[in-house]
Amino acid sequence: MKIINKEVLWQGRFLRIVLISFVDKDGNIRKWEAVERINSKGIVIVIPITPEGEFVFIRQFRPAFGGFVIEFPAGLNDKKEALIDVARRELIEETGFLSDEIIFLAEGPVSSGLSTEVITVYIAKNVKEASEDLKRRYPPDDTEKIEVLKIPHIKAFDFLEKQRLNGDFIDLKIYGFIELARKYI
Repeated sequence: MKIINKEVLWQGRFLRIVLISFVDKDGNIRKWEAVERINSKGIVIVIPITPEGEFVFIRQFRPAFGGFVIEFPAGLNDKKEALIDVARRELIEETGFLSDEIIFLAEGPVSSGLSTEVITVYIAKNVKEASEDLKRRYPPDDTEKIEVLKIPHIKAFDFLEKQRLNGDFIDLKIYGFIELARKYI
C-alpha cells in the first residue's frame, strides 16, 4: 500500500481538504478524502491535576457543534514551539493555571480515517494559579469563552454524565485520558 498523489480540493484559512490517491493491497488505485491543518505542527492536550487530586476541565462553546463541549485544555502548535512549551502556554491561556511538572502521557492520531492530525498529551501535575502578569502575557484567544471547572478525580465520570444530560457535549477522548492520568494522582 502506497500513496501516489495528493491533490488539494479546497483550502481555507486553517484547514484544507485533500484527495489522496493510493495503491491498495490488491494493486488497485483508490481515492480517499482527508482534512489537514494549515500552519500547525501538532496539537497538544494538557490534563491539569491540582495538588488536591482534582482534574481541571474546561467548558467552551464550539461552533462546529453549536454547543458547549467539556474537554481538557488544548491547542495548536502554530507558533513553531516545542510541544511541551505549547502545553505550558495553553494551560495558562485556557485555565489561568501553571505547572512545574509537565509529563508526556501519550501521542497518536485524532481521527485516522478523516484527519492527518496527531495529538500529543501531557499531564500537568500540581497546577497552581498563574500570576496576573503571566495571565496578561498569555490571554485566551479572542474567539474563546472558557469556563474552568475543578472536579475531584473520583467524581469525574459522574460530573461528565451530569453535563452530558444537561446538554453539553463531552470530548470522547476525555474518558480514556482520565484513566491514563489517574496513576499521576
